[in-house]
Amino acid sequence: MADAASQVLLGSGLTILSQPLMYVKVLIQVGYEPLPPTVGRNIFGRQVCQLPGLFCYAQHIASIDGKRGLFTGLTPRLCSGVLGTVVHGKVLQHYQECEKPEEIVPGNVQKEGSSSFDRVIKETTREMIARSAATLITHPFHVITLRSMVQFIGRESKYCGLCDSILTIYREEGIVGFFAGLIPRLLGDIISLWLCNSLAYLVNTYALDSGVSTMNEMKSYSQAVTGFFASMLTYPFVLVSNLMAVNNCGLAGGSPPYSPIYTSWIDCWCMLQKAGNMSRGNSLFFRKVPFGKTYCCDLRMLI
Repeated sequence: MADAASQVLLGSGLTILSQPLMYVKVLIQVGYEPLPPTVGRNIFGRQVCQLPGLFCYAQHIASIDGKRGLFTGLTPRLCSGVLGTVVHGKVLQHYQECEKPEEIVPGNVQKEGSSSFDRVIKETTREMIARSAATLITHPFHVITLRSMVQFIGRESKYCGLCDSILTIYREEGIVGFFAGLIPRLLGDIISLWLCNSLAYLVNTYALDSGVSTMNEMKSYSQAVTGFFASMLTYPFVLVSNLMAVNNCGLAGGSPPYSPIYTSWIDCWCMLQKAGNMSRGNSLFFRKVPFGKTYCCDLRMLI
């Protein structure tokens, strides 16, 4: 019980601290660019024309809505985080309780020496089910969070309170509206989890020397690196999910010119891929000007 409470408190603290970052990220994903590009330097030190980064974007939001405005959508996101942590923990606890009687059986002693890959598959499957259950239950709060952020673009006040937002979605879209963008989000989480654990297993088994004294530390590093790599590969699923959650919901940010009206998440994927925008919002610092966009940037300063 104490572990669950500490996880909830830690998760809530990280959610509050990261709220401005997510706010900026979501607006960029939708395609909202209120600030013109500036002359800056890329990671190689070369002068380039690039879009403003996280801090300039956040300063723009604060100049309109104040610093408190950077935490728009925090309440439903906190609800999502707390509920997701509880559901995730309950599902894993259920599997652990079901496994205890099996460990007492003498015939199961030999199974401890079975392939470690089987153990990875077993643990990954349980984690997948736990995460999927948490995502399924908390997705309505995720949709409300995104829509309350995106309404900054058109200065609407359609999704202000949690209860009012729930009533608005149910009245206009029914139950289906609470699960807009759910499929790509689930697919992204599942693919990312299996990629991360499979790559970590391969690295820990075949690339690291088991005789090294810092083996456990090296394994934790490999898990972090493979997790980052997997999240980069599955980022398009996150982008598509967020766009579908706000698409055609009555907000300016979910309608042209910021976002086309998509018929399905596959249609959204294809249109983003065709336009070369599958990584939009992935970077918040070194943001190059998208191909085909026209901005008033004085390129003579680059000479």
